[in-house]
Amino acid sequence: MRTDDFWAVIDRATADRPGSPDEVAKRATAELAALDPAEIEAWGRHLDKVMAASGKEDLWAAAYLINGGCSDDGFDNFRGWLIANGREVLARAVREPDSLADVPSVRAAASTGAVFEAEEVLTIAEEAYRQATGEDLAPREAPPSRPDASMLWDFDDEEEMQRRLPRLSSLFLEPPE
Repeated sequence: MRTDDFWAVIDRATADRPGSPDEVAKRATAELAALDPAEIEAWGRHLDKVMAASGKEDLWAAAYLINGGCSDDGFDNFRGWLIANGREVLARAVREPDSLADVPSVRAAASTGAVFEAEEVLTIAEEAYRQATGEDLAPREAPPSRPDASMLWDFDDEEEMQRRLPRLSSLFLEPPE
């Protein structure tokens, strides 16, 4: 499966029908379930590659800041939310995590406290395979999808957060007194 094919499924799940990540996952799952099981498996392998490519330390810091904390699984689920927002949002966030300050829902979260996680996006291939075949998708040997949490810089260090993610920090951190 090519990168464009992977993203085409997400694009069709969001086109003309924006919705919650859960709705995006349901539409993408329904589309994939109509495909040959080998194509579903290929889509899942490509999701693993997207997760590996997006497993960046400063993106994890952005998720930590935006969501008011972020565990290992929380970081995975945050990237599921990013995937549901499409290729451009994800690619820009991977290149420049501070660009998430431009996303309207993230800006709004600074006052609402919304948390961005979408585990259901991460299970699209498994659910589609189950619907298509009645069986579980065989576990995949995926590349590492995040840095070792013990090796991260201290996300509670506000000065470092402001240095690395100034725009997000201005939204989510209390101004110094």
